[in-house]
Amino acid sequence: MKHTERGAALLTAMLTVTLVATIASAALWQQWRQVEIETAERGRSQTAWMMTGALDWTRLILREDAISAQGNGADHLGEPWALPVQESKLSSFLSQDQRWREGDTEVFLSGQITDAQSRMNVMNLLDNGQVSAPALQRFGRLFERLNLPAQELQTLARQLQAAAQAAKTPGPAGAGTHLMPQQTPQLVWLGLSPGTLAALENFITLLPEPTPVNLNTAPAEVLMASLPGLDLAAARQLVQLRERRHWATLDAARQAMGPVGAAVQAPQHSVQSRYFQVLGRMRIDNVVQEDLALVLRDGQQVRMLWRVRRPIRVTSAP
Repeated sequence: MKHTERGAALLTAMLTVTLVATIASAALWQQWRQVEIETAERGRSQTAWMMTGALDWTRLILREDAISAQGNGADHLGEPWALPVQESKLSSFLSQDQRWREGDTEVFLSGQITDAQSRMNVMNLLDNGQVSAPALQRFGRLFERLNLPAQELQTLARQLQAAAQAAKTPGPAGAGTHLMPQQTPQLVWLGLSPGTLAALENFITLLPEPTPVNLNTAPAEVLMASLPGLDLAAARQLVQLRERRHWATLDAARQAMGPVGAAVQAPQHSVQSRYFQVLGRMRIDNVVQEDLALVLRDGQQVRMLWRVRRPIRVTSAP
């Protein structure tokens, strides 16, 4: 009987120890989880504030550029706003005592301002609600050069027209109504395939209104597409010529281009820009966060039109 009582007491003690250990481990896991969540939230909040500061800084750069030019200067790739910000270490700045110690998180910031008017604006495909034949031809030359399906361009123009008309019509969207995209990746809504959109990524943009192409910042492919009679080889020569000295006026661009310069027209071409795209990149160890924003410079006022946060990426190595 005594042996039975001893066995029951030992079993009860073992069960009690097991129960206490289980509760303790669960409590420890919950505490660890709360710490991890708080750390992640703090990191996200810190990243968001730093990115906001970086975007405000780029707006200041664009504003100072407008002030120095007094609204009459040409926008070109030799200006301070066009210089990319290489990865700069912020770890020491973010630490409490502004000193980095072994084991602390490595934080780097980089960014780039891009002239949105260096690309062909999809909104130029519309003229007073109708598809613009000249603009369609210019886009057609770009599609042909990149070996992209012409039928996708036709679909894009038709559905863009339908989306623009639907946006002006009050009332709820119907089943056949096309949504009006606000950003370039959303052009898949209007018939562009992901592969076509990827090929066009560096050559087209989507702005709130029709805009001219800035001849000082446009790549060779955009120059070729926007100027009838200009082939890609000649466009690349113009880019090399432009690097030595930018074009201060449209007349200067016409003279530099020779016979092709007759195609330079004020409504379609310019040497100044109002829309700029800002990319901010924050790297914390091997985790990368990017924010993309579109800003409008109207005189000396620079305001943000939209801002999107791209999905977080994890790199294999810093």
